[in-house]
Amino acid sequence: MNGQGVISRLHDPTARGFASDNSAGVHPDVLAALTVANEGHQTAYGEDVYTAHLQHVFRQHFGDRATAYPVFNGTGANVLGLQAMSAPWGAVVCADSAHIHTDEAGAPEKVAGLKLLTVPTLDGKLTPALIERQAWGWDDEHRAQPNVVSISQSTELGTLYTPEETAAVCAWAHDRGMLVHVDGARLANAAAALGVPLRALTTDAGVDVLSFGGTKNGMLYGEAMVVLNPEAVRSPERLRKSTAQLGSKMRFLSAQFIALLESDLWLRNARHANEMAQLLADEVRDLPGVDIVRPVQANAVFAVLPPEVTARLQKRFRFYLRDQSSGEVRWMCAYDTTEGDVRAFAAAIAEELA
Repeated sequence: MNGQGVISRLHDPTARGFASDNSAGVHPDVLAALTVANEGHQTAYGEDVYTAHLQHVFRQHFGDRATAYPVFNGTGANVLGLQAMSAPWGAVVCADSAHIHTDEAGAPEKVAGLKLLTVPTLDGKLTPALIERQAWGWDDEHRAQPNVVSISQSTELGTLYTPEETAAVCAWAHDRGMLVHVDGARLANAAAALGVPLRALTTDAGVDVLSFGGTKNGMLYGEAMVVLNPEAVRSPERLRKSTAQLGSKMRFLSAQFIALLESDLWLRNARHANEMAQLLADEVRDLPGVDIVRPVQANAVFAVLPPEVTARLQKRFRFYLRDQSSGEVRWMCAYDTTEGDVRAFAAAIAEELA
């Protein structure tokens, strides 16, 4: 740290990777919004003017009944939303690849006390027929009661639900007295790829509660649990506090979302990340030894490489090995991924394959 209280840079700012869109820095417009919100004092715990204005911004995108509850992270948004939707004896039907099942360390079970009823899928997407495998036994006191369906948009396998597919899930679930939750950590990427408004994939399709992602799309930190159907939840304010997701200086969470959603920044960021993933797929598709194994629909590319190539390549660029048995890897593009980044990575893949 220098004498003015500014820390020394500890990382190489030229280093690039394809591990996660969480690895990207903060968009300059979001940083500027934080600077504006930082001036003076504002009432804590969400009683500030930025959080009040945020409700107006979210309703422009999701309808007049929407209420946003900013939280610290995606796991918090998911746990809060599912707990607010469920009875203590409830269960959530989700894909076996769902983030709430594979990447949240059991938080829905530990914190919300919910049973997850998983369904195997080929593409990460649930359909009414797949949900039906677990949605039964409502009269059986020995079985956790399936009262929520949770889908991810985009999915953990990079695939997308069309508005019609989401509407079919919602209609099927509602006909059976169930509610629908969307883990929308990359909802912006899905809307950008499909060319539809955010509400077309949520409110208009019948979704009850949404976890809306910001961190992966240019924010410093923060997600939001968004109630689209007020009749679907109980005590979200108290649950947010009791799940340790109530920020005292909430104006800084809200100001970031305002910067993202009040203009088309959310769309520009997501669209660019998607385009870079498509470019990456195009650059490596014809390389001998690369097999792209899933459709590239948002900002993720899934491919299989020889294990020794993956090991060498990971020393040059950070990315994740998704399945050790098959050699499947995941490459993620972010709002700040450049064409130069993509072409340098593709060149490195070609070099290691050779």
